[in-house]
Amino acid sequence: MKNIFLSLLVALPFINFAQDDIEKVTSTVSKSEIEGHIYFLASDELKGRQTGTPENKIAAQYLANMLRGYGVRPVTENNNYFQKVTLNTTSSFTNATLNIGDFTTSKIVTLNKTNISFSGPILFLNYGLPEDYKNVDVKGKIVVTYSGTKDNSNLRFAFSKIKEKTLLAKERGAVGIIEVNSIDNRTWSQLEHSFNGEKMSVSEEEKPNNFTYLWINDQKEEISKFFDDKKEINASLEVQGIKKGTVVSQNVVGMVEGTDPKLKNEFIIYSAHYDHVGIGKAIDNDSIYNGARDNAVGTVTVLSAAENIAKYPTKRSALFILFTGEEKGLLGSKWYVNHPMIPLNQMVYCFNSDNGGYNDTSIATIVGLERTTAAEDIKKATTPFGLKAIDDPAPEQGLFDRSDNVHFAAKGIPAPTFSMGFTAFDEEITKYYHQVTDNPDTLDYDYLLKFFQSYVLACRNIANNPETPFWVEGDKYYEAGKKLYNKK
Repeated sequence: MKNIFLSLLVALPFINFAQDDIEKVTSTVSKSEIEGHIYFLASDELKGRQTGTPENKIAAQYLANMLRGYGVRPVTENNNYFQKVTLNTTSSFTNATLNIGDFTTSKIVTLNKTNISFSGPILFLNYGLPEDYKNVDVKGKIVVTYSGTKDNSNLRFAFSKIKEKTLLAKERGAVGIIEVNSIDNRTWSQLEHSFNGEKMSVSEEEKPNNFTYLWINDQKEEISKFFDDKKEINASLEVQGIKKGTVVSQNVVGMVEGTDPKLKNEFIIYSAHYDHVGIGKAIDNDSIYNGARDNAVGTVTVLSAAENIAKYPTKRSALFILFTGEEKGLLGSKWYVNHPMIPLNQMVYCFNSDNGGYNDTSIATIVGLERTTAAEDIKKATTPFGLKAIDDPAPEQGLFDRSDNVHFAAKGIPAPTFSMGFTAFDEEITKYYHQVTDNPDTLDYDYLLKFFQSYVLACRNIANNPETPFWVEGDKYYEAGKKLYNKK
């Protein structure tokens, strides 16, 4: 009995501390506030928050004002919450046409955006792999191939082969590649919206590239039949109207100093991207991609953490970063890690929040959950609110490396992504992911309340844990972390 009593005395402060943090979370995170933020950020008036647009700037100003109202302070001395992000732009084309004999198509997706006016031989090379180039002269010609490989024509896999195929063709003197696909109309429409619109890159990485890389949708195999009895034919290709420029966008950044004399020198980053994909092709008379799930939810998750931590500071300091340009290629986060406002070796964790959708309201899915030593802090945060934390159920999608967290991970900073509950990339996800249907009135706000509360409690658990979080030994980014923090 004595031992049990002593055990209770030892455990009681920790139980009280945990309960106290739960009460702090529930006192600041409310369903009505969540709804208000999301309905504004994902409203038609913000036109999909595309990077570089006036509406994207309005969203950024709204977020900065929220941080200011919570008592989160700017990192800079000029009372400004904005980090300027300078981006190169490449416009969409005004005309794109392929002519082969009496066949013409404009069903073209520009994977590498460059103007071209070509008339001459195009050469069919199967899948455009090393064995297909044997004893073939492609200098000055356009290579025509199927996408992917013979064994795998999956779209994601096909994208992963683009770099290799480009290098093979350029080394041999080809001026471009046309890949022939057979893709359903809905998916093709998504590809057109994603790739034919304005493209952006961070200003320091822009390199001249005159190589053309196109996808053609050949559902009826009209192009393929030209190569039934020959490998080379004459054709003409026009892609015109692509222009280069620059645009200035902004990350939104604020901080709250920690309360512990020593641990306050360590920062936890709470991050999400606030941009989305803007306006596209109308579907059922709706052309605005509002991005409620992706990523107004993630943005407001971070706002909830900011409100809570500003009111109840944690032992470690907090850095809140809301990124621009994620949908353009993770550009805002790439810019930030190359221009950090506080040294990166003081950032001991990046707790990102990004979403495509959800199909299970009993869980929160944390991409990279078991890759860091903070896994238990996150799991313990979901339980009080009736949720269960699970790790990435779809590793084949490569989600860890497809959100802003990856740039921090590459520098060595432990960086999982907190996402709404999904168990697979099924129809319930794709129904909303980068679709005009992703609107605020389609969300389950009772679930979101639990989700937001779980995230904020996890933030507090990690930020108050005496042990500094790190990568699990053997992780892909473990060695980068040792280097960043000068660990032996």
